[in-house]
Amino acid sequence: MKKKGILALGVALAVAAVGAFLWRQFSGPPAIPTLPGLDDAQMQALYNDPLPAPDAPLAVFHIGHSLVNRDMPAMLAQLAGEGHRYESQLGWGATLQSHWGDTPVNGFEQENAHPRFRPAREAVDSGDYDALVLTEMVEIRDALRYHDSARYLAQFSEAARTARPDTRIYLYETWHRLDDAEGWLERIDADLPRYWEAGILRPALHKGAEGQRIHLIPAGQALAAFVREVESRGGVGNVTSRRDLFSDDIHLNDLGNYFIALVHYATLYGDSPEGLPHELLRADGTPATAPAPETARLMQDVVWRVVTSTPYSGVAPAAGP
Repeated sequence: MKKKGILALGVALAVAAVGAFLWRQFSGPPAIPTLPGLDDAQMQALYNDPLPAPDAPLAVFHIGHSLVNRDMPAMLAQLAGEGHRYESQLGWGATLQSHWGDTPVNGFEQENAHPRFRPAREAVDSGDYDALVLTEMVEIRDALRYHDSARYLAQFSEAARTARPDTRIYLYETWHRLDDAEGWLERIDADLPRYWEAGILRPALHKGAEGQRIHLIPAGQALAAFVREVESRGGVGNVTSRRDLFSDDIHLNDLGNYFIALVHYATLYGDSPEGLPHELLRADGTPATAPAPETARLMQDVVWRVVTSTPYSGVAPAAGP
């Protein structure tokens, strides 16, 4: 009888395990949590006044993954000029949760094998940086479902400002795969309000100290605006379509990294990128593939237009003609 009871228990556990597996397979992923966050009126009041433009070169710390990469911050430093310095901690599709240290950073050794690496928690707690730029993993939906993005953005922000109250905190909005089933441009348009803002930014501000701002680097928005402009014209210079900015379905090539460096420059410095150099070096010192002069001009124009029209960038709206 005892053997029969043990056998029955084993069968019941196996059936339960199979049932749980099938439920996960066919019920779909859990819903994205709805978190308390600042409402529209609170956001408008908080971001009513733009940030003053920095009066000196910045020290910047970047936290993220391959959509940050090594080359983009190096290009930003060249655009900003002498005195700008930076370090980073990167990973493979790394989450803010992993950079905080609560889970391992995938690809940590490989992605941080370069002279600009500094451990994230050490860097944030040092007070050495004027600006902290963070981004979350993509797929952004999975980050929100499983990795508590708003909580970790709020924690990084609090830690940075505890070490240095005048630290400027930025959330770097990225993009998704070019072959996304919903459409690449469509995802960028929809994901800013529903995920980057409602899922991360507004809840992080709600968790943080009253009156503390986290600004937005609208890289996805700028990239989409540039692609629409180029593709509507049938190409400009050496960019004929979105594919010319990418090395695969999500990662940037030199032209794409240059463009995103322009977005960071305009947002961090509150300054128009128009007229900046377009022939730059990669992080390893080799010449990057440069946009044609007319491509660079359009990139710079689009970036400034988007950054100055994004309410949470911290940059004042551009003056009219």
